[in-house]
Amino acid sequence: MKKKILFRGAGTAIVTPFSDDKIDYPALFGIIEAQIAAGIDALVIGGTTGEAATLSDRERYELYTRAIDRIGGRCKVLLGTGTNDTRKACEHTRVSSSLGCDGVLVVTPYYNKGTDAGLVRHYLGIADASDVPLLLYNVPSRTGVNLSLPVLEKLAACENIVGIKEASDSADRLLALSAFGEDLALYAGNDSQIYSVLSLGGHGVISVASNLFPREITEICNLYFEGRHRESYLRQIAALPLIHALFAETNPVPVKYAMSRLSLCSEDVRLPLAPASEKTRAAVDAALTGFGK
Repeated sequence: MKKKILFRGAGTAIVTPFSDDKIDYPALFGIIEAQIAAGIDALVIGGTTGEAATLSDRERYELYTRAIDRIGGRCKVLLGTGTNDTRKACEHTRVSSSLGCDGVLVVTPYYNKGTDAGLVRHYLGIADASDVPLLLYNVPSRTGVNLSLPVLEKLAACENIVGIKEASDSADRLLALSAFGEDLALYAGNDSQIYSVLSLGGHGVISVASNLFPREITEICNLYFEGRHRESYLRQIAALPLIHALFAETNPVPVKYAMSRLSLCSEDVRLPLAPASEKTRAAVDAALTGFGK
């Protein structure tokens, strides 16, 4: 089955900037403009990095509406619509797909820990509620659930489920996922695995590090697609110290601290997240310096 490819290259999982516990739209718009100027291929609004779990419905939909309006079709836009309540995820998806986005990113339902049968029904229900393509998001370190290959075989048969953002640490699993080919386009969910995913025929990355350095992360993908594999590999290796520092604590705490260092936004996060520890700040500072900033 020929499916629509949402994007090819680097997508940024955008932070949601806060000021006095409200969304800081001037900062957000500045980040969006910098991303587009750097040639980013896609922007993901309201994902894990965007702290969607702490946004009210009103905040979420206003954020999505204003972000899409600002982007104005200059790159692809994916909106995060997943939660652990299938009915709520369907509602988020219906609203989001009506706003003019290119696709939705739907995280595996957390805490409830659905059975395989439940997960299939969950995702097929959301896909049915969506007027745009759906990208699965598998991140077992956060959700406690790992989408099994039998589940993915069933979901890959759905025309509206077009790919997966994979954020596990298993090389064996990446290899197995690559076998789905165009039926389930593979995107790296870990910045440390961009080159690995591309070498397996993946379509790109949804990145945290590209909040800081969109051009550099985009180049890892572009160089690979141009056949300059060695250069792409070296760019990936050079980025690893920064990537490791950005995950020294729960995302997006370190990346928001780093962005505050680069005057992109405040480091404010919403509870239960808290500002970066001194140890993490030191690690991020060193990584930024080593990366030339």
